[in-house]
Amino acid sequence: MTRFAKVGRDGACVPALRRLGYGVSLLAMSAALPAFAQQATTTEPVEGELPTVTVDSGAQFVGDPFTTPSAVSVVGQDDLDTFGGVRIDDVLRSVPGTFTRDSTSNPGIAVNIRGFEGSGRVNMMIDGVRQNFRFVGHEAAGFTYVDPALLAGVDIARGAVSTVGGAGSLVGLANFRTIGVDDIIKPGNTLGALGSVSWGSNSLDWKEMIAGAARISDNAAVAGAVSTSSPGSYENGDGQTVPNTGQDLTSGLLKADFKPTEDSSLKFGAVFYNNDFVSNSYDQNVKNKTFTANYAYDPASELINFRFNTYYNDLTMKYLNYAVTSPAPPSSQAGRNIEDKGWGFDTTNISLFSTGPVNIIAEYGFEFFADDVDSFNTQNPTFGGGVNPSGNSTVGGVFSQTTFRYNIVDLIIGLRYDFFTLEGSGEETGPGGQVPIGPWSVDNSEGRFDPKITLAVNPYDWLQVYGLYAEAMRAPTISETMVGGNHPGGGGDYSPNPFLQPEIQKGWEFGANIRKDGLFMAGDMLRLKGDYYYMDVENYITACFGLQTYFCNVPGTSQVDGFEFEGMYDAGFAFAGISYTYTHTDLPTQTPGFGAGQYLPDSVFTFTAGARFLERRLTVGGRYFVASEAKTATFTGVQDTEGYELLDLYTTYDFQNGVELALNVSNVFDVDYTPALSTNPSATVPPFTGDTGMGRTFLVTMRAHF
Repeated sequence: MTRFAKVGRDGACVPALRRLGYGVSLLAMSAALPAFAQQATTTEPVEGELPTVTVDSGAQFVGDPFTTPSAVSVVGQDDLDTFGGVRIDDVLRSVPGTFTRDSTSNPGIAVNIRGFEGSGRVNMMIDGVRQNFRFVGHEAAGFTYVDPALLAGVDIARGAVSTVGGAGSLVGLANFRTIGVDDIIKPGNTLGALGSVSWGSNSLDWKEMIAGAARISDNAAVAGAVSTSSPGSYENGDGQTVPNTGQDLTSGLLKADFKPTEDSSLKFGAVFYNNDFVSNSYDQNVKNKTFTANYAYDPASELINFRFNTYYNDLTMKYLNYAVTSPAPPSSQAGRNIEDKGWGFDTTNISLFSTGPVNIIAEYGFEFFADDVDSFNTQNPTFGGGVNPSGNSTVGGVFSQTTFRYNIVDLIIGLRYDFFTLEGSGEETGPGGQVPIGPWSVDNSEGRFDPKITLAVNPYDWLQVYGLYAEAMRAPTISETMVGGNHPGGGGDYSPNPFLQPEIQKGWEFGANIRKDGLFMAGDMLRLKGDYYYMDVENYITACFGLQTYFCNVPGTSQVDGFEFEGMYDAGFAFAGISYTYTHTDLPTQTPGFGAGQYLPDSVFTFTAGARFLERRLTVGGRYFVASEAKTATFTGVQDTEGYELLDLYTTYDFQNGVELALNVSNVFDVDYTPALSTNPSATVPPFTGDTGMGRTFLVTMRAHF
């Protein structure tokens, strides 16, 4: 009998194709990174035996993209090192079907998938822990705060997710994985150190990260890391300083791995983030603390491969001094605090069965997360948290996903029951809102069954074609349901809407995966992945206007469809990769100032190529990025914005003693542009009218791993 192949939470037990080349590692690493969470990865079974299932214990949410019959991608460590030194947005925007809100002032990460962002439409996580912090302002309705220097990778799933991470998510997930013991200690060693130091022009200045780990015994190991950076305000391609675009960031983490028995593991983690910046017209401070505890049990049984993960997240945003010198500061807003304390857990088991020629892989479990949001003002208590409400919410789901494998055909049937609750209260002071003047309360709950059915055919060992149908539900958030109060300094009144209905997404996806080794010569590799999707969205939530402004459901159905493609070829001495996204949408606009626009460029194209010299110690390459014109929501309607093209160059030299030197030049031609889905800098009077894209920037980095 074949038993489960065991993988640790950070996937370190699985061999990975490392260092296939900076620049295409997004694709190459995707082909090699370990399996599972959205779907089990299986090997072809030997006749008479069940397939081997490789299962991660919770932190990695995506399997090998080129064998997974759905739209998934993996950003690897090399991608982050090569193109994430300036902003991690530069990496994520090159992933098919994936974009970000480019907030010039706010350093948080707001992932956009297929034209949807904010308010939990994309489930953003750190080490599997939901980042549900929201606020109402001139920004994306939700950010993830994590230091890119501490990341080991990012898992991205586009479309409905039928297993862990899918509860409450409308169009997918993005999981930011931080480094752990096995990222720091090299195989066979008991001690390890990992570090980097970089200097960048255009006010990037210095950035440092140092990490260390030790194996105390065969059954215990610990790790820690700290990182600092304090970039200033950068210049655009026209030489103008884009104001209030700096930050002062300190972050760190602690990890501990234990192996209580031969067939179990227990891991603990803590990630810390502390950043000062200017946003929403104020000097702000954000502190984020993420804690995890993960247990995995994998005995010699086809029926049991069990994991239990529990976690806690505490994020506090503080409004400090008013950052605008004129006009006079609205004294009521300084001292605001928005704190989101979230906790939750998930549990999953995977069982293998065999019925004649049919092999069955059954994954089933439960996930739950609760948020306690408190908005208050320490300097002016009577003003509370401004327009941002306090309240409580929960989201959870019972899920089951079963794969029936017969010969070259896989039938995957997923079914989940998702539920949510919302609780809170307040007082309406003005007419024309969704509730009458006086006290109001919210006590909402709802549940729904969401199916996902996939049919995949593998006619050759190098080819997979598939089609799927899936549904998903997103609950209204605390901010959307219970927003209220007045715009700081005047400019409008806001009203809660306890009658909001959840958004429902129903969609189709058709795609193909190709994996071919030795295509033209021994040792080369080709990877291709493409899909077409179509989604109907009911009850889409956006702003409505009357005597007051409030969030409302748009009647009817909105449609989104598109095409996503990624591919790479690596011959060892040279490599090339491409990524392409086409998006068409008729979603209603998200009003600036009451959220932010979500429209993607019609087309986004990335081409990366390079070569290796000196016994492959020297790598030289470049990346060409093209974004077509896009629609931008304004207070008076929708207008078109210009597309743009960017060229980045890079080179790395591996001294083969654990030290590596890298040079990157971004925006080589110093193009003056404004990124698509961009938010202008905050606290500028008069408003900044120049382009906000970063001008030509040089970055020199020394990395060491011992």
